[in-house]
Order: sequence, then C-alpha cells, then structure tokens
Amino acid sequence: MTPLLIAFELPWIFTRLTPLALLDIFVVAVIFFWLLTVARGTRAMPLLRGIAILLGVIAILSSTLNLTALRRLLEIAFPALVIAVPVIFQPELRRALEQLGQTRNWLNLPFSSTEEEIGKTIDEISRAVVQLSRQRIGALIVIERETGLQDYADRGVPEDAILTRQTLIQIFTPNTPLHDGAVIVRQNRILAAACVLPLTDAPISGTLGTRHRAAVGISEVSDAIAIVVSEETGQISMALGGRLQRDLTHDRLKGALRALLRVDREVGRPHRPSFLNGRGDRNGKTEAAADGERPAAD
Repeated sequence: MTPLLIAFELPWIFTRLTPLALLDIFVVAVIFFWLLTVARGTRAMPLLRGIAILLGVIAILSSTLNLTALRRLLEIAFPALVIAVPVIFQPELRRALEQLGQTRNWLNLPFSSTEEEIGKTIDEISRAVVQLSRQRIGALIVIERETGLQDYADRGVPEDAILTRQTLIQIFTPNTPLHDGAVIVRQNRILAAACVLPLTDAPISGTLGTRHRAAVGISEVSDAIAIVVSEETGQISMALGGRLQRDLTHDRLKGALRALLRVDREVGRPHRPSFLNGRGDRNGKTEAAADGERPAAD
C-alpha cells in the first residue's frame, strides 16, 4: 500500500473507530501485553522475538518484491506454526494460566532498577560473598540479566524477599532447609532459593564439584552471572558465558558486577569484564585449576 493510498484511506479508517472498536483494540492489546509480560521472565522471550523477526522479514519481502512462492510458503506454514506455538511454549502457557487464577499477580508489572538500587544490590551481594568466603560456607548466587530464569525459580522455593547480605548468609548457612541449591536474584530481590540448575557438559577439572558445574551450566544457557563460593577453600569464582574465573578478590568481584550491571542498564546488551577473556579461559575451555575441592560438595 503506497503512502498516497494510505492518506486517502485514513479518513475512512477513523470513521470506523467506534467506541466498541476501540474497546476491542484495547482488550486485544491488554491480552498481548499480559502474554508478553509472562514470557518476559522466561527463556521463551528470545525465541518469541526470533520468530516474530523471521515472520516479519518474510512478510515484508514477499509483499514488497511480490514473491509469490515465498508468500505461498508463509501461508502454508502459518497454520502449522499456530499448532506448534502451544507445544513450544507449553511451560509458559501453563504458568500464565496459573497466574491468571492468582489475583495478586494480575498487576505484577515489570519495573526497572534505579542506579542506587543497582549499587545497593552489588554491595549486598559482594559483602555477603566475602563473609561466606571467610567462613568457608558454600554458596551459589545467580543474578538474572536479559534472559529470564523464571523456569528455574519455579523449581525452587519462592522467596520474593528484599536482597540483604544477612538473608543470603542465613540461606546458605549449613544444615538449614535452603542451603543446598542456588539463589536466583532478580534486580534488588531474592526471587527463589534452593533452585536446581543445569550442569555443564564441558570438560572441566575433576576437582570442581556440583556448584561450579551448575554455575557454568546456567551461564551456558543464559546471560546470567553466577557467583560461587567454595566450601572447601573459600575461593570466590564467577561464571559468565560458559567460562569460569577463579580466585576473585572482593574488589575484582565488585568491579566486575558494576561493569556488567551498569552496561545492562545503560546499553542493554551483554558485557564481559576483560579478566574473563584472560586466564579464566584456556583454548575455549573453562579453566579449572585444582584447589582440593570435593566434587560432591562444590
């Protein structure tokens, strides 16, 4: 449709916008907004975005260049895609229906952290990690970024608590109900505890145990930041993008978190500190220098 034709059609379109039509548009917009809000907290969002981009490009090319075969292919594939979407997004659709039955979640809209909240989150996490390291208490803290981790949070124990170092230390204290598993952090809140994460299949040192393998595993399937405290040595490690950096100090950990989370807010794309491209990686594999840890514990 040419711009001139659109200009002629606009008055006719506005005359058809009755109050009932506006209500219809509003209801459809609310439904789509709710579905996107539900998908925003899961790994389905990048997949949904990719499908939308692919279909948009195909539709534009077929209509602009008058590609009959491509348009016909899109028409044939669309019914199959309608059937495939509920299968692909079955966990997300199930969670959406569950949330629909919980009235307290109807207005659970996404929010953005301020610079002050980000700084406080980084400070609370780094101070908790240092104290856990001094006491040699094993811990695994996962910070959600662009890729949602709601699927893994649903498998753990919901917390939805304000993030404080006291709360983190209490969770990981040995012989407490929530100490065995990962804590997932979303912005300035603890989303869930005792979460089970996927383990990496990458060949790493046998001295590394479940916590380190889970940290690398979650960083392979998402852009999350995973911080690990060794129970045996108190060593602090951080996994990002499938790579593990060992033996971090408080200042290096805090600096890395500031660089990562600040770029997330200002630029909106993943960023990796320079040291994760250094000795934390060897020939594309995760470095795993022996530190005497028990594989079953860490």
